[in-house]
Amino acid sequence: MFRTRLRSALGLLLVAGVAMSAAACGDDDTPAATKDGKVTLVVNGLPPATEKATHERFLANVAEFEKANPNIKIDAREGKMDPQTFPAKLAGGQLEDVFYVYFTDPASLIAKRQVSDISKYLKDYPITSEIKPEVLRVFQDDKGATYGLPYKNYSMGLLYNRDLFTKAGLDPNSPPKTWAEVRTSAKKIADLGDGTVGYGDYSKNNTGGWHFTTELYSLGGEMAVNNAGTWKAAFNSPQGKQVLQQLKDMRWTDSSMGQKQLLEWADLLQQMGSGKLGMYLATADNIPTIVNQYKGKYETYGLGSIPDGKGTLGGGEGYMFKAGLSPEKINAGLKWLTFWFTSADRFEAENKWASETKQPVGLPEPAIFTGAAAATQAAADKKYANVPQENYAAFVAGMPTIPVKLEPPNAQQIYAALDVAMQKVLTDKNADVNKLLADAETQANSILASVK
Repeated sequence: MFRTRLRSALGLLLVAGVAMSAAACGDDDTPAATKDGKVTLVVNGLPPATEKATHERFLANVAEFEKANPNIKIDAREGKMDPQTFPAKLAGGQLEDVFYVYFTDPASLIAKRQVSDISKYLKDYPITSEIKPEVLRVFQDDKGATYGLPYKNYSMGLLYNRDLFTKAGLDPNSPPKTWAEVRTSAKKIADLGDGTVGYGDYSKNNTGGWHFTTELYSLGGEMAVNNAGTWKAAFNSPQGKQVLQQLKDMRWTDSSMGQKQLLEWADLLQQMGSGKLGMYLATADNIPTIVNQYKGKYETYGLGSIPDGKGTLGGGEGYMFKAGLSPEKINAGLKWLTFWFTSADRFEAENKWASETKQPVGLPEPAIFTGAAAATQAAADKKYANVPQENYAAFVAGMPTIPVKLEPPNAQQIYAALDVAMQKVLTDKNADVNKLLADAETQANSILASVK
């Protein structure tokens, strides 16, 4: 969720991704095809007109697609899937033909039969066979039927200020590999004084629970488990206690987390841009936000693997096909979604455009492809990279071996419950870690009781 907020705030990484695959949408009353065989496909994902460069690039891609596919008309609309308005759009017949989703959405939509099975059509789009099975699985049911396609995924790592590392006597090319090393490094950075914070963390507006989840996964813990169809909270565990206890110790024993707490999403990016924050957990697309909105410099920031590396929070974005679509519309949607993937020229063209318009190319993110498609994309990224990729070497090296886990069911509600625990350990030196986790567990089990 928060990574998508990063994209919306910036309009940067969406530049390449949006051309690659926009979500499609359409009214139930829209005919599958006219008498002359033409299909109109309503798609969303069009950046707002206020984001002039990305808006125009999207429309240019629509025009190129329509020229190559004269029987398909793309009706591009702004916006993406909003879980708050989705039911009303569905009930009112206003849901798009192919629509944007987070990785946390498909399972519920498939279970409620609100999307179309596209499995039998995929053989005609060979590029889809090169999508990583574990990523495609997000869009499949328990029998292996497919209802959508991914276009981008992410995982969390340790974002750090290389300049502060150097000033504190730390090696900027060797970020901490364990939480014990994070603690030691944070203390050295904080000891620089002048308001410098060694390690920052969130605790407000669901961001605290979001980061707690990432930290828990890094230690091998689980947020929730499903036993015979019943979900139960699993974070009141030794790993969960370790997360809160270390934060409490860093805050109150080491004084390495700063006095200002109750932080939410933009706060840590702003601190990092000001040069006063040493480290925090983030995805790669925090970096261009810091550079563009908070006056940072690309060469200042490094990205390391998640400490301890037993797991990390991941997610992503993709597109699904609404229920009841005709074969003509499903094929039109697949042609549109695979348009960006179908040739090396597309990777080249998008990266060239991004580079020329000063959008970042070469930020480290997990690829969704295997085989020739992955190699083609990697080559295009390398050719047009305009960010210091050597600064992300530790993150890239760790990606193949660190398990990526998704958010728990009803994630935002659970995150809100865990915000309280994060707030307490960061604002109250007498906070009881065991009680905080027990209270959050009770709330989470009540929230999970509604999951079917």
